[in-house]
Amino acid sequence: MIPLYDDNPTKNTSYIRLIILITCLLVFLTQQTSDNNNQLIFFYGFKPASFFYDYNKPTFIPILTIFTSMFMHGGWMHFLGNMLYLWIFADNVEDIMGRKKFFFFYLSSGVFAAILQASINIESTIPMVGASGAIAGILGSYLYVYPKAKILVLIPFIIFFTIRIPAYILLVFWFFLQFYNFGLSGGISSVAWLAHIGGFIFGYFYSVLTIKKKKKGKSFFAKKNNGP
Repeated sequence: MIPLYDDNPTKNTSYIRLIILITCLLVFLTQQTSDNNNQLIFFYGFKPASFFYDYNKPTFIPILTIFTSMFMHGGWMHFLGNMLYLWIFADNVEDIMGRKKFFFFYLSSGVFAAILQASINIESTIPMVGASGAIAGILGSYLYVYPKAKILVLIPFIIFFTIRIPAYILLVFWFFLQFYNFGLSGGISSVAWLAHIGGFIFGYFYSVLTIKKKKKGKSFFAKKNNGP
C-alpha cells in the first residue's frame, strides 16, 4: 500500500515540514552531483563504531553525524519514499505540536531510531543515512492522534487501483512489515529496519505522554499551541 493523500486538514501552515523537505532535497542533489558521494556518505553518515568508541576513524564530529545523517539518502527510491511519507503525515503532527516542539520531536525520533539500530552492532563502520527513523516517529505519532483519518492509498495488485482506508490500517500494516523484514533479514540488512521500528515506537509513546485526546477522537495539546 502506497499512501497518496490524507483527508486531514490543518489549521496552520507546516513550515518545519517544508524546511526539512527542502533541506533533504538540497543535500540529496549535492550528493547526486558530487563525484565523491560515497565519501560524503562515509564522512557525514552515522557510524556506530565512530559514535561509541573509535573516534579515530575518518569522520565528521561523531556526535553530530547522528543529525547530519538524517538529511542524507542512499538513492532516489530511498529519498522519494521518505519525502512522500514526510509530506503526507508531518503537517498534521506539526500542526498539533507546534513548530518548535515538532522540530525537537523530529530530531529526537531520529536519534532514538539511530541509537537503537546501532545497538545491535556498535562495532559497525557502515554509515547509516536517511530520514526514515525520524519519519517513523511521525507515523507513530499520527497513529496515536489520528487513527481514523482517511488515507488514499495506491494498491499495486495485478492492476493499480486506489482506495481510502483509516490511517490505523495503513500504519499498523507498515509497522508490522518492518518487524517482518527485520526478522527475515536476521538483523543483517542494508535497510535499518530496527531504526524504523524504534522511531515508530518512540513517536507513538512520546505522543501518548504529551498529547491529550478528546473522547470524540479530536486531539489537542494539553496547552493550546497555535504556532512556534
